[in-house]
Amino acid sequence: MTEAITIPRTSKRLREQEEQKIKKQPPYHVILLNDDDHSYEYVIRMLGELFGHSPEKAFLMAKEVDTTGRVIVDTTSKERAELKRDQIHAYGPDRYIARCKGSMSATIEPAE
Repeated sequence: MTEAITIPRTSKRLREQEEQKIKKQPPYHVILLNDDDHSYEYVIRMLGELFGHSPEKAFLMAKEVDTTGRVIVDTTSKERAELKRDQIHAYGPDRYIARCKGSMSATIEPAE
């Protein structure tokens, strides 16, 4: 013999409160900023190592940052975007350009 399980009905107000708790964080873009002290090779290597981008995708991003001054390299949670921005800032100088003194610059901004 099987017993019927009664599932309590929740009020509309309780359901709305639960839905508000479940809301996701808004996404953030990680934006790489251009400068003249880093080579395409550096950008391609960095984007591959830090973001897992293929050489082909990283090349297209390097070209875009070179021509427009900025490129979105990732869209993610705010916490991960902050981490990835900090990793770009800590990546180090370009070994292909002697005058290069440090890492590239990046910023984050809301994706919406």
